[in-house]
Amino acid sequence: MARLFGTDGVRGIANRDLTPELAYALGFASAHVLAEHTKHRPVIVVGTDTRISCDMLGAALMAGVTSAGADVLFAGVITTPGVAWLTRIHDADAGVMISASHNTFEYNGIKLFSGDGFKLPDDTEDEIEAFVYAMEQGNVSRPTGKDIGKIRHLDRIYEEYTEHLLDGIDLDLSGIKMVVDCANGSSSHFAPKLLESLGADVLAIHHSPDGYNINRNCGSTHLEGLIDQVLETGADIGVAFDGDADRLLLVDEKGQVCNGDAILAIMALYLRCRNELRGNTIVATVMSNLGLERLAEREGINFIRTAVGDRYVLQCMLEENYVLGGEQSGHIILLDHTTTGDGILSLLYFLKAVEHNIREIGLSEICKIMEVIPQLIKNVHVENEFKNAVMEHPSLVSLISDTERELGLDGRVLVRASGTEPLVRVMLEGIDQSRIDDYADKLVAVIENILVELNEDSSGD
Repeated sequence: MARLFGTDGVRGIANRDLTPELAYALGFASAHVLAEHTKHRPVIVVGTDTRISCDMLGAALMAGVTSAGADVLFAGVITTPGVAWLTRIHDADAGVMISASHNTFEYNGIKLFSGDGFKLPDDTEDEIEAFVYAMEQGNVSRPTGKDIGKIRHLDRIYEEYTEHLLDGIDLDLSGIKMVVDCANGSSSHFAPKLLESLGADVLAIHHSPDGYNINRNCGSTHLEGLIDQVLETGADIGVAFDGDADRLLLVDEKGQVCNGDAILAIMALYLRCRNELRGNTIVATVMSNLGLERLAEREGINFIRTAVGDRYVLQCMLEENYVLGGEQSGHIILLDHTTTGDGILSLLYFLKAVEHNIREIGLSEICKIMEVIPQLIKNVHVENEFKNAVMEHPSLVSLISDTERELGLDGRVLVRASGTEPLVRVMLEGIDQSRIDDYADKLVAVIENILVELNEDSSGD
């Protein structure tokens, strides 16, 4: 049986893969497992992004939580890191964010946080998953009377969360012109106002969510509109959040993308200058550009790669007491200030690091500190049921090995199954763009041939 939890919670097409019944079961199971761990009536914070299915899934999940005898603190629309923060300050036993992050509105997901604001460890997720499957057998008792849980709606969350984000930040953005793409998601109602309160001249785009337009041709996965607006308005910087605002990407005044790797590079040097880069280390993933690794080597900074997923970056940071880590996709973790990726908080600290230089030399010059090695990523649609067979197929394994040998020290190859989408990602890096294009085409062709073979075998059965 496939694992219910992926690298970032439970995710799928809303009302098909992620049904109200499953949301109810996850709510009930989470409350039940937490009650066993805490030995008291659990309290769970619940928040959502702006997609239409959040009402349906949120109602089902909270019904499950209260049916198991736990109480809910409902935050409504808030960012994912906002849920993690609310969980901590309200001394709740867990937090749940209903969001599919950067995916379009058809998808949704359920992410769980422990009481300290960190994502639930794998073994706790396994306990919850086991109880969900046990519920299918129907042998579950439910509390009655006064033991049924309650739902309380939280007030002033935007004001309180804004105060939290600005705590300790001494930042004057006067004279800096910004275009801010909110992805029609969780940051829409307060991120532009927050930046304006710091003196920035802000043009907000994609900040009118209607339930269907979250991440639709906007946000951190679709930068074309942001780039156009930066160039048309002569802005100093463009900012793109994703649907739940746990990541960000930037665009400089020339319309060039400054991704998570460049942000990590700049933040590492800034923190080191302040003697705040604990362990003198950057933690990134296998997807991070070779240029970031070479910058770290040149600057005498330790560089560690983990598996893809901010949970694995965070795990490494916690184990070794490091303070800075993140992903190329824009998840940046500042462990002295937050327990998870927070796009808005990361932006504020990035701006603190570069505010004077943005005015004087421009973001494009600042980002030149890291040489970006040509990198190509191609996605092949592979249904979840075929992922393991594709990744373990001898022809693919052999071609990956041959490609690694031919690239040598001048490049990298990484083929991995996505943990959140029905995709296998093919990533190539190398000095020679034409070579990596050719290698990528060959790898994609092999995967497609394997899929034909697997589909034929499946049809034959």
